[in-house]
Amino acid sequence: METGAVGGQHYSLLKDLRLDIEVKDGTFSLCFWLYLTTSTTFPVTVIQQVYSDISESAPFLVINDNKRIIMLPVLLFHEEAPQTGNINSWAEVPHATVDFECPLEKWIHVGCEVCPDHIQLQINGEVIGEKSLCSLLNKESTSSDLKKLTLENVSGDGNSMQGYVHNFEIFPIVSSIRDCHLKDPPLKLSIDESSASEIEEESDGVWGIVGGKASCRRNFSLDVVLSDALGQPADGENEVFASLLYADTGVPVESTTDNEAPLLASYDGIEFSSCERPSKLLLGRASFKLKISQLSSKCDNRLFLIRFCVPKLGNYPFLETYSRPIRCISRSRNTRLSTLVWKRSTSARNCPSLSQSSAMEDGSLELRHSCHEAQANPLMKRFRLAQDNISVSVKVDPTLEQTDEECNSHVRTANLVENGLPTSFNGRPANFNEADDSPSDSESIGEGNSPLNNMGSRRYPISDMTIFKYCLASLAERSLMLKEIATSASDKEISELAHQVSLYSGCLHHGNQILMAKRLIEDGTNLWNRISPNNQHIPWESAVFEIEEQFIKIASCGSRPLSPQDLDLLRRIAGFQEYLTQENFEKLWCWLYPVAFIISRDLMNPIWNSTSPKWIEGFITKEEAEASLQGPTGFQEPGTFILRFPTSRSWPHPDAGSLVVTYVSNDYKLHHRLLSLDHVNSSGDKRVDAKSLQDMLLAEPELSRLGRIIRSR
Repeated sequence: METGAVGGQHYSLLKDLRLDIEVKDGTFSLCFWLYLTTSTTFPVTVIQQVYSDISESAPFLVINDNKRIIMLPVLLFHEEAPQTGNINSWAEVPHATVDFECPLEKWIHVGCEVCPDHIQLQINGEVIGEKSLCSLLNKESTSSDLKKLTLENVSGDGNSMQGYVHNFEIFPIVSSIRDCHLKDPPLKLSIDESSASEIEEESDGVWGIVGGKASCRRNFSLDVVLSDALGQPADGENEVFASLLYADTGVPVESTTDNEAPLLASYDGIEFSSCERPSKLLLGRASFKLKISQLSSKCDNRLFLIRFCVPKLGNYPFLETYSRPIRCISRSRNTRLSTLVWKRSTSARNCPSLSQSSAMEDGSLELRHSCHEAQANPLMKRFRLAQDNISVSVKVDPTLEQTDEECNSHVRTANLVENGLPTSFNGRPANFNEADDSPSDSESIGEGNSPLNNMGSRRYPISDMTIFKYCLASLAERSLMLKEIATSASDKEISELAHQVSLYSGCLHHGNQILMAKRLIEDGTNLWNRISPNNQHIPWESAVFEIEEQFIKIASCGSRPLSPQDLDLLRRIAGFQEYLTQENFEKLWCWLYPVAFIISRDLMNPIWNSTSPKWIEGFITKEEAEASLQGPTGFQEPGTFILRFPTSRSWPHPDAGSLVVTYVSNDYKLHHRLLSLDHVNSSGDKRVDAKSLQDMLLAEPELSRLGRIIRSR
């Protein structure tokens, strides 16, 4: 068998694909990775079979107008082969096809097997299309010199296709190509939006970032991930470069009038041009702390994009990634504080009653309780940022047109103090990293207005100023406030603070986190002192058993210990270190305690302890839930759902400990909905006609079938 220029381990343009094959007995197999850009239009011929000796050609691999991949018989070997040169002739002949929508800007592995009596199509290592055929090989009319064919991508059929191929392999006999996709998978660069901090999502989906002069601009953070097509982090030391472009043209943004680079990278408190200081990939991840010095208002109110790329690996679209459109604004602290107070006070006045539940806009799900037939009982919130970054528009009552947008209406992450490290239980800095980098539900007023100023002079009962400062503070600042308040305030005073914050913010969830503060801190401090009496680093394997025992005690789930997969996720939240430090422990504890607290509630405890069926299979990531609801043959049935605890929600975030429903909608798309804490935190309805949470979930029109977790090996 002979191959053309595309063979090997490199990336190549699809239009350059050309392979000359010498076929024996009408049998061969081939496989390759395929990447199509968004400029591709359908239907389109991916590979054409060309016979120069007889001046004939016919489509071999086609993607139809429904984005389904179709494999057609070989012209010289099969009686049912399509008409030559006609892209639409596939519909008239037997063919192998898949119920799988070919994605754009994503690698897929395609495998084809050709035999005299059948053809077979594989996607991502799974056989999902096969067709039995007649054969012409043994007929006398078939000449022996007609056993050579060329497979290539032929332009000029009126279709537009922009794509790339990787690791194209051809075998002279039908061999097992099912595992070929595991060998040398291609790479792709992407942004991990769950790592975003100090970024607001505006109503039009644009990211809002505070920039401009050095005295006003703020650091914002993003992580970029280089992984292979199987989701594994890429090995090797490479550098990722960041640059600022105009969103409408892709042209680099000019320097400021002071000749300052438009995009700056911060290292050890010093600012550099982002072009001069790339970020190194470590285990496939590069972390950026950036600032924007150029304002949209200085550039005709145009939007920006941040482009990330790995030049060392080549100039390919899959090795570069772009942020969402960015509006860079300058915002003075005094103006910001005034605006926020006005928004919160207006929100509070519009709130008829805290007893009324939150609802979602835009087709939200509502779980209805049978003992309150006349009153809606919505439990869902809506995801707006990617991996577990949640922003919602909250309606106080589904019958009202006005909305209360206080709860998570302005997406941004905690304005961390002490270089991003909130203090620990005993006052030491603690790094909350991924577990505490989720967006805060309110905007920070800046370091100059820290709610910890003059904390020692505060007198109880809780003052209005303390309540207002808490509502306006970032997550890290709220954590600091609660740690200090919990050491001196009584249970009654903490309860009053929770009540007042809920009233002022218009969101009951804030109060839930305040109410659990004292016990969270006390239990966490006692547990750490028990597993590390001398406050030293301890092996993870030694600490994990004590942590699990405390979790079971708090969650009241003695019949269900944590699985090895659960413990692996906890270790990941703690930082994936071999030795556990106090900072790592506190990061873990601030995520685990709210989860245990919620599980202990009357409405949640049965659903966690249920093993047949297993309603909650354990602690899983968003990626694991999505992977379990889709596969090489497409999504599972509409209505299939999986319950999980979001890994980016840590105390004192108002959504810490909540449940997320990940499900397949009727349009075969994945959606994520956050269950409200209102009902889970209640004391439980003991009435005979009260429905369980399981029944309430299944009563939803978009939820009908519990899915299973498929864990990667």
